[in-house]
Amino acid sequence: MKDFSRVQRILWIIFFLNLIVALVKIILGALFINSSSLTADGYHSLSDGASNIVGLIGIRLASRPVDNDHPYGHRKFETLAALLISGILFLLGINVITEAVQKILHPAAPKVTIESLIALIVTLIINIFVTKIEYRKGVELNSQILISDSLHTRSDVYISLGVLLTLTGIMLGLPPIIDPLVSLIVAGFIFHAAYKIFVMNRDILVDKAVIQEDRIKEIIMSFDEVKNTHSIRSRGSNSALFIDMHVMTRPDLSIEESHLLIHRIEDRIRQDINDNAQITTHLEPYEENSR
Repeated sequence: MKDFSRVQRILWIIFFLNLIVALVKIILGALFINSSSLTADGYHSLSDGASNIVGLIGIRLASRPVDNDHPYGHRKFETLAALLISGILFLLGINVITEAVQKILHPAAPKVTIESLIALIVTLIINIFVTKIEYRKGVELNSQILISDSLHTRSDVYISLGVLLTLTGIMLGLPPIIDPLVSLIVAGFIFHAAYKIFVMNRDILVDKAVIQEDRIKEIIMSFDEVKNTHSIRSRGSNSALFIDMHVMTRPDLSIEESHLLIHRIEDRIRQDINDNAQITTHLEPYEENSR
């Protein structure tokens, strides 16, 4: 079972790192060098902090124990929080496009300095560190929030690289119009990250099959006592996987033998597919005219 307190602790650490990175980019971009691409990148980093807060709220709700009204638990609050992160990113992308259009209509050359480039490189390194740690911990703890948030932060890395190349190009004599054009590319990365997070969590919310039916069937049919299986379904996520199935066994098996067989099958599925799987098995005696 996922350690919600560890997920919360990781999100708090990443929140403060994202806040520092965002403030550095926004202050440099808006107040010192007048760069719309760097400012846009800063607001994107600020949205990382906002998504961390959303994640913290989602994890707090998802960590509530099973109750009479929620017999499957509250884990989908984590999925809802991830979808909200996707929505924040979509709105941010629209804002970045608006700012870029204004810069195209009213161009102004950014004042690029060596100091600003160094600051951008430092924040880029922080983003790379955050992305790697957050994704690794997300997989380790089976946290949809951490994985979704790491995809959000990963887009910062590519965006910051683009901004770094743009500001360097302006220092080398490229026209200032390249700055808002890169902002539009930044918006594209933001929309891509938002869409990816949306699709991943939408599938969980609408109970899309998580495991291929044939994979589960292959495990079930590897037991000699099993004659057939049908109605195999799966839903959820890696942290909360639910599988239900019908297993048809030899009719001469006793109740005790059938019971032990089902335990062996379910243990094998957990071993080969996901040790967090909650499995419901309907046992049927096999007959020649059975499907």
